[in-house]
Amino acid sequence: MGIIGAGNVAARHADVLSGFPDVTIAGIADTDPRRAEDLAARHGARAYGGHADLLSAGGLDAVYICVPPFAHGAPEFDVLSCNLPIFVEKPLSLELHTAENISAEIDRRSLPSAVGHHWRYRNIVDQARDLLDGRPVRLALGHWLGTVPPVGWWLQAGMSGGQIVEQAVHVLDLARVLVGEVTMVHAVPSEHTGQDGEIDRATAAVMRFAGGAAGLLATSCLLAHQHRVGLEVCAEGIALDVSETRLLIDGRRVIEDDGQAKTRVDRQFVNAVRGGQADVRVPYREALRTHRLALALARSAAEHRPVALAPDAGRLPAGVSP
Repeated sequence: MGIIGAGNVAARHADVLSGFPDVTIAGIADTDPRRAEDLAARHGARAYGGHADLLSAGGLDAVYICVPPFAHGAPEFDVLSCNLPIFVEKPLSLELHTAENISAEIDRRSLPSAVGHHWRYRNIVDQARDLLDGRPVRLALGHWLGTVPPVGWWLQAGMSGGQIVEQAVHVLDLARVLVGEVTMVHAVPSEHTGQDGEIDRATAAVMRFAGGAAGLLATSCLLAHQHRVGLEVCAEGIALDVSETRLLIDGRRVIEDDGQAKTRVDRQFVNAVRGGQADVRVPYREALRTHRLALALARSAAEHRPVALAPDAGRLPAGVSP
């Protein structure tokens, strides 16, 4: 494996991949050479100052792309030009056309791909789906109430895309899994009190789902700690609250997650690269559907108006499963 990016998320993937007996991290590239060298040294890999040098060195079977939102595009296209499978960390890009072009190129080359929506690998999400079987969700309440990550670019809208695109996209992806596709969004940001160009610090949104459910999403990065992250859903006779660590059923019964989702998402991508049986739940084209939803919410907040999505905007092609 090669890894492009040497930040915290890249380091997490490197730690997981290093634990697999059939994986070697061959090289790590970052525009900050010292950061690349530090992470590479931890895993016995070579460090590169840019992804072009990593790719030129050859010997790779696949590449992880773990770069900030504003840096997506060139790394993906360069990796794909080498005909290599890719694992991409969310969000996919700052705008839609870059992600759509990457998706089209992956399809054209018929390459394995995956995106880091690891929540789909939480065992509590599987249990939530089982509990909702035959019970259409009628109300969904999503939350991401937390703090500003410790990276300098995050508060700049032109670099992170904002909290919905960069963070709450995980909650939106979970809503698509448990509730279905969204056909309309209307996001309202709080009064802006920061500097020009900074992201909205709080947003409330209404969502209409194709299956008839109503939805709400609340986001804020005003807090000093992570307060509440997850999705609540109400169906006939049951209420579920899915967080990062546990499933709460009807406010009484608690099922703890086994904490293995971040390992599973990497293992299944490795299996796909090796050509074996693989449970890749979020290939790039599936992640693109969640990305469209996040960008629609960001657009709605920016333009102060509802935004409609095509009823089939999130639907997978026939014969393809998430």
